[in-house]
Amino acid sequence: MSEQRSRMHLVMGGRVKDPRGLEFENLDKVDLVGVYPDYEEAEEVWRSKAQQTVDDAEMKYVVVHLHKLLEPDLPWEDPKQD
Repeated sequence: MSEQRSRMHLVMGGRVKDPRGLEFENLDKVDLVGVYPDYEEAEEVWRSKAQQTVDDAEMKYVVVHLHKLLEPDLPWEDPKQD
């Protein structure tokens, strides 16, 4: 039996230099929306924030898998849920 690991997800966004990339223009103005315990909750918040800025191609919100950054060598079993 595998142990249950915490899967933390950060939702953040801001103005990007190129709408096709992830290079943010001004890190001091990045909107750190919050940290969420599962992908579903993070995705719901991400969708809401992205919808608010849908008409501005240079505004981008993303979900960052913090658990993968904090523990990159651990196997994460269910990619859809992490």
